[in-house]
Formats: sequence, C-alpha cells, structure tokens
Amino acid sequence: MSGINSTVNQRTNMAGQNRLELLLFGLNDDQEYGINVFKVREVLTCPELTGIPKQTTALKGLAHIRGETIPVIDLSQAIGGGPIPAEDRLNCFLIVSEYNRRVLAFLVRNVDRILPAKWDQVSPPPIETNEKNYLTAVVQHEGGLIEILDVEQVLADLIPVSTDVKTTKVTENFKKNAAQYHILVVDDSSVARTQVKKALENLNIKVTTANDGKAALDMLTEMADKDQRMTDMFLMVISDIEMPQMDGYTLVKKIREDVRLKPLYVMLHSSLSGRFNLAMVKRVGADAFIGKFNPDELAEAVIQRIESVEG
Repeated sequence: MSGINSTVNQRTNMAGQNRLELLLFGLNDDQEYGINVFKVREVLTCPELTGIPKQTTALKGLAHIRGETIPVIDLSQAIGGGPIPAEDRLNCFLIVSEYNRRVLAFLVRNVDRILPAKWDQVSPPPIETNEKNYLTAVVQHEGGLIEILDVEQVLADLIPVSTDVKTTKVTENFKKNAAQYHILVVDDSSVARTQVKKALENLNIKVTTANDGKAALDMLTEMADKDQRMTDMFLMVISDIEMPQMDGYTLVKKIREDVRLKPLYVMLHSSLSGRFNLAMVKRVGADAFIGKFNPDELAEAVIQRIESVEG
C-alpha cells in the first residue's frame, strides 16, 4: 500500500484542471468502485478492531491508527450488500478518509489501483436507477462501469446530521428581510443538496439547485444571454467541488472568465477540507470556502454575505 499512499500525496497539482484520480476498490461483488484520491488519507491492511457494544449497523468497530481512534464502516453492508465476515477482515483493507470533518475508515475487500480521469468523463447515474440508491456517478472504463458511491448519503443514513440552524441572529425580522434573496446551490449529492436547501430555508431564503457544475454554468449563461443581471438574480452561489462533468474549481474559473457572470459571489462548500482548499479558493477566484456540513457555519456565512451587500 505504500505505493498507493505515495501516489495519493502527489495529486494536488490536478485541482482546477477538471481532473481527478480514482482509487479503485472492490467489495463483496464483482463491481468495481472508485473514490477520489483527494478524500483518501491512507490505505492499510485492516488491523484488529475494538468492538462497539450493541452495535448492529455497518459501523463495525474502532481502529487505532497513528494515535487516533477511527470508526470503521463496512462499506458493503452500508450500501445494502452483505457484510464482510469478521474472520475475513484481517485479509481486507481500510481506506482512511475524511468526510464532512470526520475521519473515517471504510472496510473494503481489496484495493486495486489509481485511475486517472477527467470530470467530463464522469457521468451521472443512468436515469433508470432508483433515486434512493447510493450511486452518485459512473465512469466508463475498459468496457465496464466504475461506480462512484454517494458517501455523503451513506453517512447521512448511518450517522444522521441535523439541518437546524440555531444561531440567535436568525430572528423574525431577519427572515422577513432574507425572503428577498435567492441562492444557487450546486452539488451532485442529493443528500447534500437537501441538507443545504433545508438549512437555507431555515433563513427564509429562496433556493435553486443544480446537480453539477456544467448544469449550473448552463443555467447562469442562459440567464446572462437574456440580459439578466447576475447579482440581481442570486445573492451567491454555493458549490460543491467534486462533481461529474465539471468540478467546482472549474465552475468558478468559468464564472470568472465570463464578464457577465464574474460579479457573482461564489463560495465553495465541500467535504474536501484542509489548507489545500483555502489555497485553491484564491487560485481559481472563489470568494470563500467552508467545509461540509455545519448548518450554523453555513448560516453565518450567508448572514455575513447579506450584511456585506446591505452595507
């Protein structure tokens, strides 16, 4: 696994080029799955796990790794498949990842290789698939399909997150004033779109959503073609980073390259966290970045934007 871990550490130069690399892995079936290497901290053979009393979900125990105690999720069971038997775990692997400010380890059968791709080669799931599945995108490769799982949906089902906004700044007077504002939310994860939408609706703000960066750019360009002033249409754009067809970094670059769209305030909102993203915000021209998902932090960022607009 040292080769894979070394490769993971060298991939930050792809950001902003609408490119990604997928760490490919297998579960309990013949399907090949992928996870963005930017989400991967390390890959290691599964150690002995510390059990959690009365735990009956896909949360299988705790791994003690480099001084941290990390929850381990059987990814096969979490998406509705059969669990990996306890006696097999020591022959399996952990993908240690950071999602939504949590460090988690996903138990998988095997880890294959890293596959380079472009986001415009990544497609949304076929329309025939059920909206309630855990599939967020697919990549065609060597005559087959690599499935990218909606890990945010997996985690939301396993460890639910509240969308309630508790800040005392959201008064009835604030809500009355906020009703005039409109925000465009861009995210390929249905659960992430729903979380952000509910949090913003707690502020009494109108929300329009787009499923990926290309859909958002097409929407904005069509409005601009009709001579609609972008700052009159939207208070801000809140965009995920990882999305099929066009990632969030590229969306920001495209917005800044179009003189009609350039004045839009764009905040990147992603489970890809850390200092790397703060540097990328400046590089691509975004106005702000916050990590997913904290409804009060999201609300505070929107409140600050409203205050700056109103002077």
